[in-house]
Amino acid sequence: MKKKLPLLLALCLLLTGCAGWMDGHYSSESNHEIEGSSISTDNLQPETYAELVAALADMAQTGTESAIFYVNLYTGADVSSDMERAVREVLRTDPYAAYAVSGFTWEAGSSGGVAALTVTAELMHDAADLLRIRKAADTTSALSLLGDTLDACGTSVVLYIVDYTEVDFVQYVRDYAAENPHMVMEVPETVANIYPDSGSDRIVELKFTYQNSSEALQSMQSLVGPVFTAARLYVSGASSDNEKLMQLYAFLMERSDYTIETSITPTYSLLHHGVGDARAFAQVYSKMCRDAGLTCMVITGTRAGEPWYWNLVEDDGHYYHIDLLTSYAGGGFAELTDEQMEGYVWDYSAYPAAEPLPEPEETEPEETQGPGESSEATETPTEPPTEEATQAPTENPAESTAPEETAPSEDATEPSGDAQDSAG
Repeated sequence: MKKKLPLLLALCLLLTGCAGWMDGHYSSESNHEIEGSSISTDNLQPETYAELVAALADMAQTGTESAIFYVNLYTGADVSSDMERAVREVLRTDPYAAYAVSGFTWEAGSSGGVAALTVTAELMHDAADLLRIRKAADTTSALSLLGDTLDACGTSVVLYIVDYTEVDFVQYVRDYAAENPHMVMEVPETVANIYPDSGSDRIVELKFTYQNSSEALQSMQSLVGPVFTAARLYVSGASSDNEKLMQLYAFLMERSDYTIETSITPTYSLLHHGVGDARAFAQVYSKMCRDAGLTCMVITGTRAGEPWYWNLVEDDGHYYHIDLLTSYAGGGFAELTDEQMEGYVWDYSAYPAAEPLPEPEETEPEETQGPGESSEATETPTEPPTEEATQAPTENPAESTAPEETAPSEDATEPSGDAQDSAG
């Protein structure tokens, strides 16, 4: 009797018209009456294969667990075979289906005397989860939404990205944290899942794991924010790049007697507890400089063979290295060129060159002139005019320069008689 039981069970399945499981998606055919539908059937009357795919995608997008497909007008040769193909296609190509549905099952029958399929979606995410998906017009917009989530200390975000381009989301989270140390108190462990594997539209699910609670991280944000504001105000009266760079160096480095240690909350620990490492100093200084309108980058490299971080700044159109911790230990603010960075190694092609200032052009010194002397390079001045030269000219110019002749008097030309007697 026990040996006959499997045979009897198989016979019952055949008599009821049931088929098996195909590719993990159960289907069956029968003539029994189908009851009800969880969504409107107005748009679930597929007549073609493309409409069959669209109906499955609609279920996935709305988080519908079961629906009735009326197939009395279906034009394909075999609706059951087409369903198998449609399920594979929609799970492979549709973002919502790939994200929210693990598979579809269906059963053939009739509803109100009309040929129909009852279709069930095996949901991994329900309608409420789907409503929380944030849509982005492109990858750039999606990254902006991701930044908003990190600023809010969120633990997850799901993005529907139109016109998707490849991005290393895990690395982007690290880079965003480095650029925004005033907001990201702790760099989370990030897991990124992308649905489907290919296509122009994708759903990206990002999950963030922190060692601190969201509430604790937000409290840290409220404590460090005023420090960055104070730094910006501290240099508001500075007139040059160099003056701002030096003042911000003093503002940061003279705040505390620092302990050099690594922390999982680098900005908060540095500014609130005086504990930080080279990366924390470089990232905080970079943000303060950028808030003040300066160009300041963080360089990742090595010093004496050990991982190290420092800054590259632009000062009056020229680039210089600033290693805060080395300057702090060495006695003060210092700007260094590439040649002066002995013992440091970094990707030289990734950053502008910090070159020495060009030597000033040599010029021949001008001869020192004594009082009243004139230089040969200058125009020789004319002699000052005489009093006669300044008078108005007469009709005859020669008469104005020659001494004026006077007519001899009669006494002068004819000697007197006494004079003649003396002469005689």
